[in-house]
Amino acid sequence: MNSGKQINVTKTYLPPLDDYIKYLKKIWMNGWITNHGPLVNSLENKLKKYLGVRHLFFVANGTVALEISMKALNLTKEIITTPFSYVATTSSIVWVNCIPVFVDIEPESLCINPMLIQNAITDKTQAILATHVYGNPCDVEALDKIAKKNKLKIIYDASHCFEVKYKGTSILNYGDISTLSFHATKLFHTAEGGAVITNNDKLAHRISYLRNFGHHGQEAFWGLGINGKNSELHAAMGLCILPKVKSFIKQRKEIYKTYSEQLKDSGLKFIKIREGTDYNYSYFPILFKNQGELLKVRKVLNKNNIFPRRYFYPSLLELDYVKKFNSSVSSNISKRILCLPLYYGLNIENVKKISEIIKEAIKCPA
Repeated sequence: MNSGKQINVTKTYLPPLDDYIKYLKKIWMNGWITNHGPLVNSLENKLKKYLGVRHLFFVANGTVALEISMKALNLTKEIITTPFSYVATTSSIVWVNCIPVFVDIEPESLCINPMLIQNAITDKTQAILATHVYGNPCDVEALDKIAKKNKLKIIYDASHCFEVKYKGTSILNYGDISTLSFHATKLFHTAEGGAVITNNDKLAHRISYLRNFGHHGQEAFWGLGINGKNSELHAAMGLCILPKVKSFIKQRKEIYKTYSEQLKDSGLKFIKIREGTDYNYSYFPILFKNQGELLKVRKVLNKNNIFPRRYFYPSLLELDYVKKFNSSVSSNISKRILCLPLYYGLNIENVKKISEIIKEAIKCPA
């Protein structure tokens, strides 16, 4: 297989160039590149309808979405969060001068463990920032009870959750605020981009000026803000891609099911998708017995021009700008988990070959 094209963990979908050029012609005609142009407004409206949410703000990226969310909720102290996520979940907390307090994860869903949160709450705790890992929903009912009992806010990092539903509604409708990433590697993307979602009208008003320097018209300000806006060029990409998302998910589901079938007797473990979830098949992570087995298999895959990724490694507890906590499950999982190639256009025969290479590599002595 090593004579073929390189297969990466993901591949950015680019729409037909003619489709994108149609939008570029509109941009050139309007002469409107940024500052809430017609394509940005169109994309926001289409996304609200498509995702079934009340307020959605298209921003520069998923990290800025998190930072705006924390500012919108006036968070200044401790935020309980997960050590198993992409680094932006933690770095954004530190960036806005709050303190991340880590709570370990559930061993099957890989989301934050609600049973451990109460003991981590102090008089400085203001919020929970939880990640729906790989688009797998957190235990939102349990987190909601904890938040209400302790008068805490909830932000969900839903970067992987485009079109994920839980119990019949968008997962984005849970918590005070949810955030999305529209990075080029995501199921739905705008090259670079993200979104802040809320169903609270007062929060929506605050978010609207936080992402635009605090502007209230041209000559007045409602308060402090940053430049979190996105451009017409990025919105054009999103408008090209949005109509194709359902076909992406359909093919991803087929790839996901093929991996599951091919690897079911390999000794590998898979994450457990929470019951009641309509999943989007964003990722296919596999869990090895130990890190040594993972490294051995990855080496063989790389020799065959296949490049999976260690999402998420290392555990965020190893960052040099955070306080250390005991999160043994996260530390263990992060050493053993590997995400396999999964993207629109990946040939099923290649999925079968990747699976065979993995099974053979596991069997071979080190």
